Amino acid sequence: MRDYSDPVTVTPDPADSTPEQPATTDGSDKPAKPDKPGKKHSALREGVILVGTAVLLYYVMLTFVARPYLIPSESMEPTLHGCKGCVGDRIMVDKLSYRFSSPEPGDVVVFKGPPNWNVGYKSIRSDNTAIRWVQNALSFIGFVPPDENDLVKRIIAVGGQTVECRADTGLTVDGKKLDEPYLDPATMMADPVVYPCLGNEFGPVKVPEGRLWMMGDNRTHSADSRAHCTSSPAEAQKGILCTGDPFTGTVPVDNVIGKARFIAWPPSRWGGVSSFDPQQG
Repeated sequence: MRDYSDPVTVTPDPADSTPEQPATTDGSDKPAKPDKPGKKHSALREGVILVGTAVLLYYVMLTFVARPYLIPSESMEPTLHGCKGCVGDRIMVDKLSYRFSSPEPGDVVVFKGPPNWNVGYKSIRSDNTAIRWVQNALSFIGFVPPDENDLVKRIIAVGGQTVECRADTGLTVDGKKLDEPYLDPATMMADPVVYPCLGNEFGPVKVPEGRLWMMGDNRTHSADSRAHCTSSPAEAQKGILCTGDPFTGTVPVDNVIGKARFIAWPPSRWGGVSSFDPQQG
């Protein structure tokens, strides 16, 4: 009888002595080859293309379709909220609308201030040349705001119309008193019932063709067309403004960047921006 306590030696079958081969993906007996450097370079190229495409699409959107803007002041209260040190509204501005139509009375628009509106404007760019170059480059693709005096106001009158304000008639366009439900006396420093012009009397101003008369909804806190017009000395002594060159107080249609469509931030103020036409009231 065999003693099973002795060690048992197993002799390998010569047929099984071939070393195990690594598995292949094609089902053959050939070993799989390591990835070639070209495949890594291809993946890198694809990543660069994807990022470049995303940046290009973002640039196209900001340049031609829509762009967000921050409201920094209270000149458009209560329609748009803004003030120094607070969370101002962020609005989306539609850049497509005016490629197919013209700005109309009542539209709330963002526009570049004409040269005579830019007195006192402080550049938002750094004094450091290198940093300023980076800021300009980022601005080109939309990651930094453009270095320009962009303003937001409501269109009151367009080219060919005559705008005027007198204490006994209030604000009129072509002799018709305007209906302005977007005004809120609580935001202003004067009672519109007592002071219909909410400031100095002005005009009449015949708006030149291709230009716009702009005013803020918060009339006593808005440096708008009334603040940039010129006046004849004789009328100015009477307290009547904007009787001089009509070009100084108006804005070229070409300066309009787009139409304010809706408030995107903060969530508590989500909603559309009213474009009520005061001339239709």
